[in-house]
Amino acid sequence: MIQPWKTLRSKPIGDFRIFKLRSDFKLSPRTGQEHDFYVLDSVNWVNVIAVTPDQKLVMVEQYRHGSNTVELEIPGGMMDAGETDPVATAVRELREETGYAGEHARLLGKVWSNPAILNNRTFTVLIENCQLKHGVEFDRGEDISTRLVPAAEIPQLVADEKISHPLVIVALYYFELWQRGIKNVK
Repeated sequence: MIQPWKTLRSKPIGDFRIFKLRSDFKLSPRTGQEHDFYVLDSVNWVNVIAVTPDQKLVMVEQYRHGSNTVELEIPGGMMDAGETDPVATAVRELREETGYAGEHARLLGKVWSNPAILNNRTFTVLIENCQLKHGVEFDRGEDISTRLVPAAEIPQLVADEKISHPLVIVALYYFELWQRGIKNVK
C-alpha cells in the first residue's frame, strides 16, 4: 500500500508574485532514502461555469503567455489575499472579467490543480441565469473578449481542441456530469 512521504525539512527557493517555489526534503517510506522535490506554493483558483437563461456559457478568449496562444476558456482566476470562499471569488471574477452576474452560485467541484508540483486547489463554481449587468474591470495584465457559446457545442469544442486548458476541461466535465444528474451540487 502506498504511504505518504514524511517531510524532513523545507527550503524556500524564491517568491515570484503568483507563486513561491520551495524544495521539500522527504523520506521514502519504501526505501528509507531522502529525496528532494520542488513544490510551487500557490493560492487557490476558481473557474466559473456561467450559464445564461438560453443555455449559453459565458466564455472568454484571452492570450496565454505560457503557451503563447489565444485560448477559449471559462472565466476564472486566483483567490485574492483574504478570500476564503470560492463561490464569492467566482462571482467577483465573473463580474470583473465579463460584466455578467447571475443567480444560485454554488460549488460544483474541486480538484488539485496539479498534485505533482502544485499545492493548491481549483474550484469550479456554477452560476445560473447569467446576464450582462456591469462593465468589465480587467486586471492591468488582462485583455479579454467575452463570447457566449451554446452549452451543446462545448463537447465538440473540446474534441476539436478549441478548448485546451486542462483545468477548464475539468470544470466543463463537472458541468456535463451535473447536466446528466451524476454530479450533485453542494
